[in-house]
Amino acid sequence: MTTLSPRLLALLDCLPLHDGMRVLEIGCGPGAAAREIVRRIGNGHVLAVDRSEKAIALARKASAVEIASGRLELRQVAAEELELAPGETRYDLAFAIRVGALDGRYPEAGVLARRRIAAALVPGGLLYVDRGTELRAATPGEGLPERMQ
Repeated sequence: MTTLSPRLLALLDCLPLHDGMRVLEIGCGPGAAAREIVRRIGNGHVLAVDRSEKAIALARKASAVEIASGRLELRQVAAEELELAPGETRYDLAFAIRVGALDGRYPEAGVLARRRIAAALVPGGLLYVDRGTELRAATPGEGLPERMQ
């Protein structure tokens, strides 16, 4: 079991998680946050994506139990290229921690990433983005309504 940093735990504590929820993590890295979310959402489901092949390989290796349970799925894909599979159920909440396309470092990629994430969320679904000091829902001025309509 991986011990999470106090900062990562604090960020995850900000998410309004509940049993049965479907959660999308953008930029999952080695999957530590995704595994913790799986633990917190009972019979819910997490889709964790990352553009890095290496990150997904590390996450897959560390998450064998969660993947085998069917409660965690990993995909190698950039946020701006994310598409749900035909018939795939949309997600209740998405979050991104230190993802350049969403935290303002790459604004052009962010526009497309936000559109793709919005399409993957249920109406009213929320996107939480790490701003370096806090995790908060994206606001309309950032190109994505706080609640997806």
